[in-house]
Amino acid sequence: MRKSLFILLISSTSLFIACEKEQDPYLISPTSVGLLTKDVKINQLDSVFAEDSIVKQVNEGEFRKNNEIEIYDKTGKKLLLLEPVQAFDSTSTVGFIQVLDPRFKTAKGLGTESTFKDIVENYTISRIENTLSAAVIFIDDMNVYVTIDKKELPAELRYDTQARIQASQIPDHAKIKYFMIDWD
Repeated sequence: MRKSLFILLISSTSLFIACEKEQDPYLISPTSVGLLTKDVKINQLDSVFAEDSIVKQVNEGEFRKNNEIEIYDKTGKKLLLLEPVQAFDSTSTVGFIQVLDPRFKTAKGLGTESTFKDIVENYTISRIENTLSAAVIFIDDMNVYVTIDKKELPAELRYDTQARIQASQIPDHAKIKYFMIDWD
């Protein structure tokens, strides 16, 4: 009887462990981008991206305040562009991420190849800002903002930086130009 109970316990544990999901290396959530989490420090990136290449760009100048970190996969394709919360501090966490690879997506499928329609159908837009060359769309519950090039907008909005852009004015087919995550 004890032997059977022991075997049953071992089998149940093995089944539970086998059924446990592996973390999706391309899933974007409010606190993670693939294997990168909000708590990871810059000096820990080598272990998070052990299979990838990390290139640190040190930009000290008038126009750059942070040092950028580029992440490439094994084939040389650029995956992410990271900036730390505190420039030049290896104990800082990541504050800003630009998603470059289309394999990175949210649970609802939002990624770099998505359209404005994908945003509207799956998320609540907290605000839209009008810049010189883009409409910046903020999705606060995901810490995400995306830009849509003004070339995708109606002509009356393209050259007016003072106009208030409404979601209803952005065409469904408008493509995302930049996909950013702000953990600051």
